[in-house]
Amino acid sequence: MEQWQKSLAAGEKQLVEDRRDVHRYAETGWTEYRTAAKVAERLEQLGYVLTVGKDALRDEDRMGVPKAEVLAEQEARALQQGTPEKWLDRMRGGFTALWADMDCGEGPLVALRFDLDANDCVESTEEAHRPQAAGFASVQAGAMHACGHDGHVAVGLAVAVALAAQRSQLRGKIRLIFQPAEEGVRGAKAMVSAGAVKNVDYLLGAHIGFKATRTGQVICGTDNFLATTKMDVTYSGVSSHAGAFPEQGKNALLAACSAALNLHAISRHGGGATRITVGTLHAGQGRNVIPPNAFFQLETRGATSELDEYMQGEARRIIEAAAAMWDVTYQIDVVGGTKGGESDTEVIAKVESAARSIPFFTEIETRVDFGASEDFAYLLSAVQEQGGKGCYTMFGAKLAAGHHNGRFDFDEAVLAPAAELLVRSALQLLESE
Repeated sequence: MEQWQKSLAAGEKQLVEDRRDVHRYAETGWTEYRTAAKVAERLEQLGYVLTVGKDALRDEDRMGVPKAEVLAEQEARALQQGTPEKWLDRMRGGFTALWADMDCGEGPLVALRFDLDANDCVESTEEAHRPQAAGFASVQAGAMHACGHDGHVAVGLAVAVALAAQRSQLRGKIRLIFQPAEEGVRGAKAMVSAGAVKNVDYLLGAHIGFKATRTGQVICGTDNFLATTKMDVTYSGVSSHAGAFPEQGKNALLAACSAALNLHAISRHGGGATRITVGTLHAGQGRNVIPPNAFFQLETRGATSELDEYMQGEARRIIEAAAAMWDVTYQIDVVGGTKGGESDTEVIAKVESAARSIPFFTEIETRVDFGASEDFAYLLSAVQEQGGKGCYTMFGAKLAAGHHNGRFDFDEAVLAPAAELLVRSALQLLESE
């Protein structure tokens, strides 16, 4: 016990350095080359056995992957920013996932998941914004860690160090999962398909902030993740002169508008909460041209996976009906999605027990409803379906601004206690059998 506590205490400076380094070189979903390589390099040095790149992702289950030219640009940038070719070559094409295993003999397999990606967000340039003032604001145009995943990566590395330091005293197996493309819930499914949680007995996940916004606060378990599906819809019609020959056109814009209005009219469901949002709509070519093109983005959500399936089914029916009404063709691309779920009481109890042994946590809550979607739920559902259990914890930290805001920042005092809590929880789970 003293050994790994000393390891964490000695690593507090490293925790902050890692967080700020990842923040400065923010990378969005499927382009986390430098971040993933940093993790892989460190874990390999610690003696973990790595599964990386195409071995860690099933290609056909990846969702919302950027176009090839975008990936190539990001690969070139990552190389220029010091990413070792050894790792970049294994991740080319957006295969930026990895997990790391440490086998300490007979015992349960305990996995911990950490997300890698930044947001499509422009970081504040205000002098009062601490990352700007301290020199670690994002240097990547249009990308920013505005959700705390930079802290999650740093905590994951600290957990890896602490567990490796006591390898000879452990019984069981540890797996550290570093997931790309959590934003937009795009990455977990492909990792599950590749075997990331196969035979996992216990799964831990965590988030800085969100519903825990006070330093010293911890929410041990999370319930009611909303299942969600993200869809891109394209309507294709026929252009024509809007004055002389309007009857020869097929109006894709009106098809999209009809769909958008009626999607928001889907009946609510007696089985629980549902959501739908058409977030963007782009269409047309000019004021005197019958619009031959339309594109919109939508998402459905449900309190359970079954409710989201209901919403998704109704959405598809309406999209198809609008196409038929305006005599245009349509295409639906699913670009993200995850399941609903909740934490297991048994694992929450382990986390709460660990939290009560750490003086930093002065405000301890057992569980709350999440009320949103998180890709962790897909991993958790897969573990639970095979008989395992899991838990999602929220670490409290004072926030400079809300999540996904250009002024987001969090109190870095949470980093070391968060790592300690995850280590303590993992040790309790290893000892539980």
